[in-house]
Amino acid sequence: MTLHENLLGGPPPTHLPDDPEPRELLATGAAPTDVAGRYPASLLAWAQLADEAFERGAVVESYAYARTGYHRGLDALRRSGWKGHGPVPWEHEPNRGFLRALHALARAAQGIGEQEEYERCTQFLKDSSPTAAQTLG
Repeated sequence: MTLHENLLGGPPPTHLPDDPEPRELLATGAAPTDVAGRYPASLLAWAQLADEAFERGAVVESYAYARTGYHRGLDALRRSGWKGHGPVPWEHEPNRGFLRALHALARAAQGIGEQEEYERCTQFLKDSSPTAAQTLG
C-alpha cells in the first residue's frame, strides 16, 4: 500500500487547488455573476449562482448554473489526479465549490423531474463526501 492510498485500499482523496481570490470576493458580498464573469473557473461562484437562482424559484436557471459548476469541477478534479471515483473531502475548502455545485445539480434535477439524474448526483455526492452530503442535505 502506498502512502497515498487509504486504509481500505481505495484511491487517495482529491484536493482541488486553492483559488482564494474569487472566494474572498464572494465573502465580501460581491455578486456571484460578477465573480463568475471575472473568474469563470470558480466553482464556488457557479454553485452560489445555482443556489440564488433556486431560492428565487428559477429552477431551470439553477440547473444550468449547477451543471456549469459540475462540469468545470469534473475537469478540475481530473487535472488534480481524480480517476472518476474516490473521496473529494468537504474538509478541504477548495473542494466545496464542486460539492455545492453537485448538490445544486441534484436539487435542480429533482425540481425539473429528472429523477434519474437526481439519484445519480445524490449518490455521487454521498460517495465523494459523506460530510458534504450531510452538511448540504
